[in-house]
Amino acid sequence: MTKRKKFVLVSSILTFGLIGLQFIPLDRRYEAIIFFSGVSVLLSLWSLYSDLKGINWLTAMILPALYPASVGLFYFLLPVNIFSRTVLLSLFGIGMYALLLTENIYAVAASRTIQLVRAAHAVGFLLTVITAVFLIGTLFGLRLSYLANGIMVMVILWPLFIKGLWSSTIQKNISGTIWMYSAVLALVGGEIAMFTAFLPMTSLVAAILVSGYLYVTLGLMQQHLQERLFSKTIQEYVWVGIIVFLAALLVTYR
Repeated sequence: MTKRKKFVLVSSILTFGLIGLQFIPLDRRYEAIIFFSGVSVLLSLWSLYSDLKGINWLTAMILPALYPASVGLFYFLLPVNIFSRTVLLSLFGIGMYALLLTENIYAVAASRTIQLVRAAHAVGFLLTVITAVFLIGTLFGLRLSYLANGIMVMVILWPLFIKGLWSSTIQKNISGTIWMYSAVLALVGGEIAMFTAFLPMTSLVAAILVSGYLYVTLGLMQQHLQERLFSKTIQEYVWVGIIVFLAALLVTYR
């Protein structure tokens, strides 16, 4: 079986698994999501194992573990109608297939230069932000204390930053610089999450605000590590951050 056929098969199995989650009792949904995420990791390993080497065994599994979990948690929050769930299921299947292709490109690029890396960066970046929005939005929907929100957001953002920063250079190991940058950026993200707890924001708006922080900082740090951080690039990301922040405040205090 070719890799592309494996990716299609894995994406299809996980999409049907996502459908099956709606039949799980509500008091068991979190256990089901953990199991669903574990199955995603195992199937992703099966489809990618021939090219995985060294640190790829870890980095290649971060998004395949978190992306399905984020969509699965968000799936329970959707209105119970066929249209919205069909759209999410379709987007999930496409996204999972694109994710597996991206991880395959990263695995190959770790040993030799290929032309598809830039496209993989764009897809990986987009899926990272989507994963953050879904996970953080679900977290804020639980109405936990501001301290619990801050700690959990740090736990969510840390592996996403590690994955995003490592993929910008695709080295054979995760350097100490990336570990440090990821920890500091996740810490600041947790502090922003605690700040939003004192504002009358909805869960979704607060999640978009924190994810906007991820978008800006991860994008800037990726450009920095690739030695492509020019003034125009900084301005573009800063303007995005300002627009997201002002839009969040406008929606909150309208």
